[in-house]
Amino acid sequence: QVQLVESGGGLVQAGGSLRLSCAASGRTSFTYSMAWFRQAPGKEREFVAAINRSGFGTNYADSVKGRFTISRDNAENTAYLQMNSLKPEDTAVYYCAARGIPLATASNAYGYWGQGTQVTVSS
Repeated sequence: QVQLVESGGGLVQAGGSLRLSCAASGRTSFTYSMAWFRQAPGKEREFVAAINRSGFGTNYADSVKGRFTISRDNAENTAYLQMNSLKPEDTAVYYCAARGIPLATASNAYGYWGQGTQVTVSS
């Protein structure tokens, strides 16, 4: 089992920045790939970014490329999502996810999920 706990969400004005953290515990060998998804009210959960264990393999949704950066610290078993130039449309609950095999963008490919952290961007 893997436990994931997100933190760092909050309220920010458009153009601002936030950094989300996802701390993993338990069988961290199952966190080869770590990813961030988000879900806005009334919308389906969507892929945001993913990173493999080495940190050299990353994937981003087109909507966040150039603004968001995913990273990880394996010594701390923590993944991060640095979000810059935030827009009101980035408002959502952000979820951390993990899987024991290479990167994927589909939410149903991930077996471990955190509880989510709210990000609200005001205009």
